[in-house]
This record gives sequence, C-alpha cells and structure tokens, in this order.
Amino acid sequence: MNFTYVIEHMEEDEPNASKSIPPWVELEYKHMRMLAGQNSLVRFAHLSKASCDALNNSFNGSGSQKPSHNSALANFVCSQEGVMELLKTSKVDLQKVCLLDPKAEAALSPSDGDGRFEWFLFGGILGDDPPRDRTSELRAHGFPGRHLGSIQMTTDTALGVTKLVVQDKIPLDKIPYVDHPTIRFNAKESVEMPFRYFSDGREPILPPGMKKLLHEDLNKGFDF
Repeated sequence: MNFTYVIEHMEEDEPNASKSIPPWVELEYKHMRMLAGQNSLVRFAHLSKASCDALNNSFNGSGSQKPSHNSALANFVCSQEGVMELLKTSKVDLQKVCLLDPKAEAALSPSDGDGRFEWFLFGGILGDDPPRDRTSELRAHGFPGRHLGSIQMTTDTALGVTKLVVQDKIPLDKIPYVDHPTIRFNAKESVEMPFRYFSDGREPILPPGMKKLLHEDLNKGFDF
C-alpha cells in the first residue's frame, strides 16, 4: 500500500533571509522524498507562496506544482493550503489521517499500515530543541495519533521511521537508532545533534549535504 505523508509547515518565512526556505530545511525536505520512496506522495502544506516557489524550483527546476516523477523519489506537491483544506479537497476522512504525536498514547505499529490510515501527518518543522509542542495545533483537530518513542527525532527521521514501520512492516523497536550523535568533521571540530536518528548500523542517516552544511555553519551559531 502506498501512503501520503503530509508535512504541515509551521515556521514563518524569515523576513530578512536571502532565501524563503533556509538551506538546511531544503536538505531535510529533499531527504523526506528519498525516505518515503517511489510510489509514495509527500505533501508540503501550509507554505507561503515564496516557499512553494522555492521548493518547486529546487525539486524540479520549474514553478510547476505538478508532482515530480523520479522513480527513486516520492512524488511531491507543495501547497499554501493547510492540511484541513487539503482533506476537504482530497475527500479524505479525518479518521484516516494519523498524526505523529509525541503525546499520543499508542505507539506506531506495522498494523497501522494495513488500511487503518491513508495519510500520515507531521507537524512543526524539523525538530525544535527544546521541543515547543507545535503538534498541539494539529492535535486540537481530533486526529487519531501515534508516537514514535520518547526521544525527539528530526521530522525527516520521523517520516523515514514511519515508512519503515507502516510500509516495510519493521516494528519500532527493531529499527537501529543513534541518540544525540556527535558529528565529527576532523580531529578538532565536532557538533552534537540533540535528536534521535536512525542509523546504517554505524552512523546516523543525515540528509545528503547536511554534514557539509553543518561544518560550514559550525562557527556561525547555526540554530536548529
């Protein structure tokens, strides 16, 4: 079964930034398409027009909002509408949408991919440290919720873990993780990431290009 993953973007554009989508956000969003994989759809919702245009240009080099078709990546759609508007236009029942919510009572399980849900919804942006519970704005709508454990993940990691559980049928406790990893650039420079990532058995799985970006911004007070 193929699923739709919805990212409800909850961060305002930075008024004086050179780009409406910061480079690290762009890397995370690109990574989500890789992790969701072919035949899935990733919807980036509640974006400003400038952010929609920036993502479309980044993903396929055009201003089109038509889904991109690359066999190695999930299709995508960027929209200014929020998830509630998208549910109406797509005629998807609210009870068919699973909100990934750290405060949910039940953990996500492989059986949640057996027809119980069609969409998986992620709120906030890419992990705040400390967490600001932006998911509460979505929780208020009454979505059924599931959690991914007690340790905060970046949103691309959360999407990737969700896909492994509901589509690949791997239980949460069988996925290899690394918590708060230290990313080393050389013998003298490193940075500790305050999140949980899944791993390849040795290293955390970061978006392509993220390690280079972290190194470049190490001394600039880079804010996650």
